[in-house]
Amino acid sequence: MSSRMRRRISISVAAATMSVTLAGCGVLNATGSSDDASPTKGNDITVGLLLPEKANTRYENFDYPIIKQKVESLTNDQGRVEYANAEASADKQASQLQQMIDDRVDVILLDAVDSQAIASGVKKAKDAGIPVIAYDRLAEGPIDAYISFDNELVGEVQGRSLLEAIGDKASLSDKIVMMNGSPTDPNAKQFKAGAMSELNGKVTIAESFDTKDWKPENAQANMAQAIEKIGKDNIAAVYSANDGMAGGIVKALEAAGVTELPPITGQDAELAAVQRIISGDQYMSVYKSYPQEAESAAEMAVAKVQGRDIQFAALTRDKVDSPTHKGIPAQLVPVVALTRENIKDTVVADDIYQVSDICTAKYKAACQSLGLK
Repeated sequence: MSSRMRRRISISVAAATMSVTLAGCGVLNATGSSDDASPTKGNDITVGLLLPEKANTRYENFDYPIIKQKVESLTNDQGRVEYANAEASADKQASQLQQMIDDRVDVILLDAVDSQAIASGVKKAKDAGIPVIAYDRLAEGPIDAYISFDNELVGEVQGRSLLEAIGDKASLSDKIVMMNGSPTDPNAKQFKAGAMSELNGKVTIAESFDTKDWKPENAQANMAQAIEKIGKDNIAAVYSANDGMAGGIVKALEAAGVTELPPITGQDAELAAVQRIISGDQYMSVYKSYPQEAESAAEMAVAKVQGRDIQFAALTRDKVDSPTHKGIPAQLVPVVALTRENIKDTVVADDIYQVSDICTAKYKAACQSLGLK
């Protein structure tokens, strides 16, 4: 385990420990002297949740229901979540944000479609006295806090995994296709930077794409273009920033007649990706504990709006910079490389999926070989 990973884990453990200690001391209702502190409110609060799209199944399947359940449990079932999904439209998300401002929600969790375009909306919320917490993607504008995974570490894990898959023989003669995420998503730039820190100078990036809206069909079209230019037998590996795009990449390779797929990375541990990993069609994914991220986001939102400044500080002990603001309070959640070898110890152990979800008839033999029963 790297020192950076240990540091991230220690941050999360320290935050959780401090929260429990403060609860035992009965001081979580204390408020500091900050001029930006929210007025203390009761449990009857409304948390606005703005998620960016539905192409990635995590948002509907994990983030929203986990945040909703956590807010309810933190407020004795008196709090509620007002939810909207922008379906990859920055304009739609801007309208949704304005609606939440008009509805006078108490706090907003914002996962931006376009981090730059939403900045003016964030300022409107701030001017209306509504705190905005950037969730999963670092939005620009006067946000109050940020929670996400260590995005450069995600890219580093992907890059290292790709080199491990190629093996000791990896060299500049190995041609890699890079399928990066959406150019409007700041996380995509961080994933790419992390991956390049591992790949640069060790292999050749023959083709690189910034994939509009993270859509699998766009990744598939990009990959088809790369295959035509490089040649289907000359691709040593494919860096895919997430699992949805990895699925499109596999389709393009199979359509080109590739029978032995090169190593392909991913991210998000989507069910289809876990099954591809089991069958050998995808080399790895990055498992990110959505329950930890979503539950911590809900805790941050409730603590912020209820004026529990000490608890809020305990949950945001890191700092990050956006293009518009520096020193933003943050929590960065650690990640794990998901491979065939640790499926049981990650997504199954954490109850993300049941073995029966993964090991359908098509994957039964492969599951048995891995001891998944």
